[in-house]
Amino acid sequence: MPLPTAHEALIYLMVITSASDRDMTDVELARIGEVVKSWPVFMDFDQKRLIGVAQDCQELLHEEPGLEGVLELARRAIPERLHDTAYAAAFEVASVDLEMRMEEVRILQRLRHHLSVDALTVAAIERATKARHRSLT
Repeated sequence: MPLPTAHEALIYLMVITSASDRDMTDVELARIGEVVKSWPVFMDFDQKRLIGVAQDCQELLHEEPGLEGVLELARRAIPERLHDTAYAAAFEVASVDLEMRMEEVRILQRLRHHLSVDALTVAAIERATKARHRSLT
């Protein structure tokens, strides 16, 4: 497998998080689009490529070595200084519907491990994301 760009790898992680429960909801897909459109890390990414990159990720998941291969590619493609950003993007997608399924929890655990994101950083990302998604109702 060729090494994806850092942008592609970040998108792969959001896609596998969304697809982990075998149900990529419209809300999750919209959030991936919003992250790509608004986060500074994607400033120089061509947003028109998003669907194609997501489809590439789906294809990679169906090849050997599957999920492990995609996680390893992402770890190698994303600069270490952005591993926390990668986890934050994946958690953003998982938490957007305010319901965390067990499959999403497992994927996030694997991401933390593959990206070597420490427990304090994980807690801060998760707390900030949950706070941002709350509403008055």
